[in-house]
Amino acid sequence: QVQLVESGGGLVQPGGSLKLSCAASGSIFRRNDVIWYRQAPGKEREVVGDITSGGISTYADSVKERFTISRDNAKNTVYLQMNSLKPEDTAVYYCYAAGVGVWGQGTQVTVSS
Repeated sequence: QVQLVESGGGLVQPGGSLKLSCAASGSIFRRNDVIWYRQAPGKEREVVGDITSGGISTYADSVKERFTISRDNAKNTVYLQMNSLKPEDTAVYYCYAAGVGVWGQGTQVTVSS
């Protein structure tokens, strides 16, 4: 069964950076768009951005110019580079492989001084 595993979360100060990884157990990423979501306490899950199988990425307005999604198909991994982090970016971040309907377990990102 295909699995996605996120990593790279943690505690960071405002203005800092983190890079999240979403690794797949198989080669599904090569043929699938991947979407990053996040869910803050007491809020609904929201889309952060996505990347197509061809490497085209789009972003939510709240993270544009600060976050970058990339992929390495040879490693079956998608990345979320987060810069200039703000306290409102605090959330559990999930990756989702569209087309196969598989979620990762999530990784906590906390932005606090």
